[in-house]
Parts: sequence; C-alpha cells; structure tokens
Amino acid sequence: MKRVLLTGASGFVGRHCLSLLTARGYDVHAVSSRGVDDASLPNANWYTADLLDENQVSGLIESIQPTHLLHCAWYAVPGRYWTAVENFHWVRAGLQLLEAFSSHGGQRFVGVGSCAEYDWQFGSLSEVTTPLNPATPYGICKHVFQLLSRSFAESTGLSAAWGRLFFLYGPHEHPNRLVASVISSLLNEEPALCSQGQQQRDFLCVLDAADALVSLLDSNVEGPINIGSGEAISVADVVTQVGEQMGKLELIRLGAIPSQKNEPPLLTADTTRLKSELRWSPKYSLADGLRETIEWWKLQH
Repeated sequence: MKRVLLTGASGFVGRHCLSLLTARGYDVHAVSSRGVDDASLPNANWYTADLLDENQVSGLIESIQPTHLLHCAWYAVPGRYWTAVENFHWVRAGLQLLEAFSSHGGQRFVGVGSCAEYDWQFGSLSEVTTPLNPATPYGICKHVFQLLSRSFAESTGLSAAWGRLFFLYGPHEHPNRLVASVISSLLNEEPALCSQGQQQRDFLCVLDAADALVSLLDSNVEGPINIGSGEAISVADVVTQVGEQMGKLELIRLGAIPSQKNEPPLLTADTTRLKSELRWSPKYSLADGLRETIEWWKLQH
C-alpha cells in the first residue's frame, strides 16, 4: 500500500487533502505542529511534531517510513509571511525532511510552491517561459527550495514535482484574507471596506487546489506545475459576487481603502501543463466555490 506523509495537515490547504488521499487508497499519516483537537479534521494517523526540529523529523520519518510525501507545511501567517525570517528556516527544514524521506525508502515527493516565485511584471505566468524573479523573502525561499528539492531528486533518483498555487479562497481560510474578511463583515452586518479592486487575479477554490495536489502526487508528472483556474477576474468582481450571493451588496465599499503600491494589474496561471500533462481542471466555478465558502462561514458564525 502507498503510505503518504502529509505535512501541514491541519492547515488551510493540507486539511482538504486528507479525505482525497484516503479515497485514492493511501495509508495516510498526517503531521501538524498544533495538535489534532479539531473535530472537523478527517480521520488519519495523526502526529504532533515540530518540523523545524531535525531530531523530530528523523524520528517521524523513521517511524512511518512513507513511500510518498506531500509537503504543505510552511510559515503562513497573513500579513507577515511575505517578509518573515521563518521562510529561511523552512528551506533548511524542507531539505532535512527530504533527506530523511529519501534515506528511508521514499519514492515520490510533491512540494507546495507559489506564484510568488515568478516575476510579476509578466501577467500570464508560465512554468516554461516566465522568468523566476521573486520579489519577497517568501517567494525567494519557495523558489530556492524548489530548485534544491529538484536537484536533490535528480541526484537520488527520487520522483519529484512542485505545485505552484495561485490565489486561493475557501473553507477554513484565515479570517484576515480577502474573501473570508468580506464574508465575515457581511455576516456581522458591517461594511466590507475594499480597494477599487481593478487588479485581476487567478482565484481558485482551496477544495480544487487540494484535489490538484493529490492528483499531482498520484501521477508521474515531474517538475514545477501551476495550479490555478487559468482565468483572470478582478478583485472587485469577486467581492461583488460575495455581496450578491449574500444579498448584502449595499455593504460592499469599493474604493474605501487605497490600493497597495506597485500592485500588478494582472496575475494569472498558464495552465497548459496542468491540463495537458496532469489532465486536471477545476470542479468548482467561482460562483460555486464562493457559495461553498459562504455556507461554511455561516456555520461558524
């Protein structure tokens, strides 16, 4: 049986991978630094460990001896992760994890990257043609770890792929992020203060992102691959759809706060590899994904 170690398993992306891995026949071993007292988390073999501690990593891998590794864990505190020094710690931790995985018979590795690895002067971002020139410590460290993990895999015969995520939203999102914050404001009957929102982004429901990552793990596709919808939509359109679905459009305040400086006008994924090699496409339209997200937040309210 395929035995997978899923890191960051209680996080925004990782938690949605759990049931998908089980459905594909994996023996699922899930690790989280926060413990597993969340009743909403699916069943798995759970472990609490600090992946920044090399001794804990070695013990974990030796105990489980996974054949597959889906590495979702990273520092991801909204508003801080772009520039946090913890990004550098996770590069080192990722290499230690990968080395332990390989030395104990690991076969297939999938890491989770970001569109922040690209040069954002280019609107449509391609794994093949777009320069990799990240502008933040987060993007730099993700890119460096991708390069190191790919080189390590080539040197050891490990099968490895790297899923570059674009702009996610969905259930269990941090309340300070865009879609979640707008929904929260409207549920509280408060104005949702937004910028003009003319910038266009590639939004993808986290349920789809998890499905794409698990599909990637279960494939033979190697190297970096964009995980996005392949479609651009303005931030204004997204928050307007939230307002319309919740029947509270009058509470959406576009232009109430200034736009960020040097905001790229367009960022979208070239999904050629995703469609042609992985043969994957999203199951959720934006309307359906937002509806699912709104219903989840209503249950939390």
